[in-house]
Amino acid sequence: MNLSVAKDQLIHGLQSVQNIVSTRTTLPILSNVLLRTGENKLEFTATDLDVTIACSVEANVKKKGASTVPVKRFFGVVRELSSPEIELEVDEKNACSIRAGASFYKINGLGADEFPPVTTLKDDKKITISQEKFKGMLRKTSFAISNDESRYVLNGIFISLKEHKITMVATDGRRLALVDEEVDIPESSQGEFIIPTKTVNELSRLLGEKGDLEIRIGENQASFTLNDDKGFSILILSKLVEGNYPNYRQVIPSETKERIALPREELLAATRRAQIMTSDKANSVKIAVSRNNLAITANSPEVGEARESLAINYKGKDMAIAFNPAYLIEPLNALTEDEVFLELIDELSPGVLKINGPFLYVVMPMRLS
Repeated sequence: MNLSVAKDQLIHGLQSVQNIVSTRTTLPILSNVLLRTGENKLEFTATDLDVTIACSVEANVKKKGASTVPVKRFFGVVRELSSPEIELEVDEKNACSIRAGASFYKINGLGADEFPPVTTLKDDKKITISQEKFKGMLRKTSFAISNDESRYVLNGIFISLKEHKITMVATDGRRLALVDEEVDIPESSQGEFIIPTKTVNELSRLLGEKGDLEIRIGENQASFTLNDDKGFSILILSKLVEGNYPNYRQVIPSETKERIALPREELLAATRRAQIMTSDKANSVKIAVSRNNLAITANSPEVGEARESLAINYKGKDMAIAFNPAYLIEPLNALTEDEVFLELIDELSPGVLKINGPFLYVVMPMRLS
């Protein structure tokens, strides 16, 4: 294999795939990136056996071939080179020579045949959505994913493709985030699946503001192809979380008593400040609404107390409820709207956060002290 490639192209390709490579793997080949040449392009593939990422960049290919090199070391060398153009040559023993200006490096690799094969999914279950829309949906739900590995079906985002709507749900049992968007879904592509946290993180990192995302769903895998306007694509192939997602509809209150319109940024800033005065033992902020006023208080015997007041347009009855401040801060951070709506029933029932749009967030209250 022999080719020359621009340094920025090489870095772009390696940055796209290297995140999922673990340095603590028992299989040496999983620490490597597969390099394969095509017609005027260099393809990169990396995997941890659960998630596989592949992408390609432009290259001047003189001799085609394939090999693997340790990705972290390869990236470390390439990043530090000062020349804008880099020459790569791999011999029959899979030693990769890197030449750039006056610099020369040789990295020992492993044969391409040792690299796990990449499966391709059939075309029968496929939908297309804009990258920007899908990225926004992930942002509005991913913070509510559970980290508790004993409830593994919650370690990811549930996606439903039904009735020309894509719905995303994430919950950890104490709060739930839901968002849906209209999208063209062929009859044959309807279904439900759970994508794991690692895939969610990679998609959030790699999705752009332009271009389309093509999603294909297989038996226990899904693939996500990110196409940009320059004609290049990134493929993410992921195993799906097995198991049945809980019936999330039953935790959404069917009706609420009070609806309070709130300025999102002011509420976020006030809750952030109040959170500073909470502790591990007293980790709640109290929200009290009265006529045209919302008061946020935090009180912790070992730390001190905080009081914040927001002027609001409210004529309903006086109410008070307590929440974990982080469970308010995270959704408010993920949203971009100027105004949010807090819907309440009483101090013991879940609170619901909404916007003028297809988003809903349910959060369990804490005991009022």
